[in-house]
Amino acid sequence: MRRREHLPSRPTWRCQACGIAWPCSSAKLRLLAEYREDRAALMIYLTTLHTEAVEQLAELDSVNLAERFTGWARAR
Repeated sequence: MRRREHLPSRPTWRCQACGIAWPCSSAKLRLLAEYREDRAALMIYLTTLHTEAVEQLAELDSVNLAERFTGWARAR
């Protein structure tokens, strides 16, 4: 049995593996590890996905989407 990856399912932007709002905790950890040497590239990637999600989830508050997609990845 093949495990599903924690990737977004469009247009709902739910995780394909666990079904919660993407990026889920597992996706965040994977992305942080993958981009650990280039946080700027991570932010560009997440901002691109955020823009796509805003278009597809127009009924949701875009401020909440910004926190969901990029707020967690900012340098602390």
